[in-house]
Amino acid sequence: MRGLFLLVGTSLATENSFITTAEYGKELYNNPRNISCAKCHGALGTEQVITSYTQDNQQHSIKAPPINNLEFEAFKKALTNGKSIMPKYNLTPDEIKAIYYYLASTRENKP
Repeated sequence: MRGLFLLVGTSLATENSFITTAEYGKELYNNPRNISCAKCHGALGTEQVITSYTQDNQQHSIKAPPINNLEFEAFKKALTNGKSIMPKYNLTPDEIKAIYYYLASTRENKP
């Protein structure tokens, strides 16, 4: 998987870039098409409760699954096609790679 990080990093960011691939990915993650990924998946792409409700005196939750541990192809497929209640974002291939790179970089920086 590390090879993908190098590939993504070098294909999106050049030495003339004013923003790194991870920074670009973070900005996209926080507001890709005026619908923030972070609203449902949290700041680092971990599982998060979107909402809770009571039905028949039972408490239920709708959760966004973790996305920070997906393989790239599964991540790309979900963003390209939408999944469950998640909308299709119409992101470019480079935008998808940048968001994936950002999430992967947050994983690597954990103690």
